[in-house]
Amino acid sequence: QFPYSSLSGPSSSHHPNPIATWIPAPITILSPSSQPPLTMPSEVIVSPQPLNANPTSTPVQVPSPNTNQPHHSHQPSLTSSTNSTPSPQIPTSPPNPPDPHPLPTHSMTTRAKNHIHKPITKMNLLTQLSKSNDLEPTTVSTALKDPKWHKAMSDECDALVIRNGTWELVPPDSTQNVVGCKWVFRIKRNSDGSIDRFKARLVAKGFHQRPGVDYLDTFSPVVKPTTVRVVLSLAVSRGWSLRQLDVNNAFLQGHLSEHVHMQQPPGFVDQDHPSYVCKLRKAIYGLKQAPRAWYHELRTFLLYSGFKNSHADTSLFVLHIAGHRMYILVYVDDLIITGDNTKMIDSFVDVLANRFSIKDLGQLSYFLGVEVVPNQHGILLSQRRYILDILARTHMTDAKPVLTPIPTSPPLLKSGSALPDPTEYRTVVGSLQYLLITRPDLAFAVNKLSQYMHTPTTDHWSFVKRLLRYLCGTINEGLQIHRQSPLNLHAYSDADWAGDKNDFSSTSAYVTYLGSNPLNWLCYLLTDLGVQLPCCPVIYCDNVGATQLCSNPVFHSRMKHVAVDFHFIRNQVQNGVLRVAHVSSADQLADALTKPLHRVRFLDLKFKIGLRSRAPS
Repeated sequence: QFPYSSLSGPSSSHHPNPIATWIPAPITILSPSSQPPLTMPSEVIVSPQPLNANPTSTPVQVPSPNTNQPHHSHQPSLTSSTNSTPSPQIPTSPPNPPDPHPLPTHSMTTRAKNHIHKPITKMNLLTQLSKSNDLEPTTVSTALKDPKWHKAMSDECDALVIRNGTWELVPPDSTQNVVGCKWVFRIKRNSDGSIDRFKARLVAKGFHQRPGVDYLDTFSPVVKPTTVRVVLSLAVSRGWSLRQLDVNNAFLQGHLSEHVHMQQPPGFVDQDHPSYVCKLRKAIYGLKQAPRAWYHELRTFLLYSGFKNSHADTSLFVLHIAGHRMYILVYVDDLIITGDNTKMIDSFVDVLANRFSIKDLGQLSYFLGVEVVPNQHGILLSQRRYILDILARTHMTDAKPVLTPIPTSPPLLKSGSALPDPTEYRTVVGSLQYLLITRPDLAFAVNKLSQYMHTPTTDHWSFVKRLLRYLCGTINEGLQIHRQSPLNLHAYSDADWAGDKNDFSSTSAYVTYLGSNPLNWLCYLLTDLGVQLPCCPVIYCDNVGATQLCSNPVFHSRMKHVAVDFHFIRNQVQNGVLRVAHVSSADQLADALTKPLHRVRFLDLKFKIGLRSRAPS
């Protein structure tokens, strides 16, 4: 139907139908009478036939957008008839510039009537992305021809040579192991999809390095997920702020102790010494020892500033000064800082910025691939983006959801024909392992699937797809960190005796809580954090015999195969460091981590463990 065809006026019934095409810009259609013109929207679907089927009816004249100008012979016209298809003519040169924004005459309030002429960003985003897909060059020669990429490469070389003094040129030697290098081009975008900047990074080809020649040890400073959950739990329960920092060009900060030689950057070879090679003074991205060199640089600075390195996690640094505490978590070049004194944190961030080039990202929102979502109960740790990526890669986004990750029957056995190419199975299961940071409900299923990585079969792949269907229905679920949580440590321990149908091996599992927040076993970590528990930790076990043995001073000979572990636990209990208590099987939370469960039982334990759903975005 023609838009606004019900407008008042004697000739409104004679308005022609829209024309069967997409009209790229606003046009004004005059009715056969002398009524004011109607402005059509920019996209209209129309019919080739006018309302008046008379072949001799008046043609529809389409004037220029400036309706105040008289009609000229070069204006486009659309003639509707039963014998021919309308063919619009494009004007060559209108005598007067048209009004770029003609106002509509209808009663509806539009963007044009409000004098809003800026394009809608979300309408143009798809076009922007499709047009810019080819902006990242694939060769150095292509990048050098583009001024913006040439500038990005020049800025990178200036940062390496002039500001950081990363290398010096030396004559080549036959004893040198010269490492290659390459350019990596990336477009950095804003959250709305627009281009933020063009980034060119020089990366060394570390696979050319030889152990014992140009590198010795490698180490990547990655904080343990348990440490992150503990620190977040303490910060949320105590009302501390969580601040996130990003270190710019972190790997370029570390000094090298080995002799490393690299080729000159492609496209930026010294014209006076084209055969010379770069002797690296500092680390560069791609070198095997670059993460270790950066960690050593940061650790030296933090220790000099008064921090102590945790023995339980080398990526945790703790500061106790003047009755105040501050914790720093290090994940490569991302830092989380929290503490009980905001001014002290601000002062330290300024000191840190004087030593390293950092970007203050404000309050913690995304770390370790985990989204930190505030809610009324505290914060929710969610890996929603990560799950969506897995489902998209496996083409399971629109799969039918199921309520449990693994069925109770048939059991997962060594059955089925071997997969011709196990790469996809190993890739997907490996990705699922990282989900256990926030999804303990997947622990048993992922553990079982990981046992068949060497020779997966078609049956095993069916179980993987079943697990992906479970993720389809639980995308928004994550681990809840409660604000109102007491500072006591307790754990649930369970074992499924001889439950594996392949070799009748047993499966054991445990869930540890700090208050009501699920964690892992962490007494040494709490000691490093300076946290004193109000009471001794408690282990809840649903096996009466195991509970009694922990407090029974008589050691039976039939228990000699567990003598070491048994004596350790019993000594802890007798010394008052640990308490073992019995819990009914119905309240054993670790039961969900040792065996497949029916739907009602699984959903009940999943909620008790601490899984919650975030509000859909």
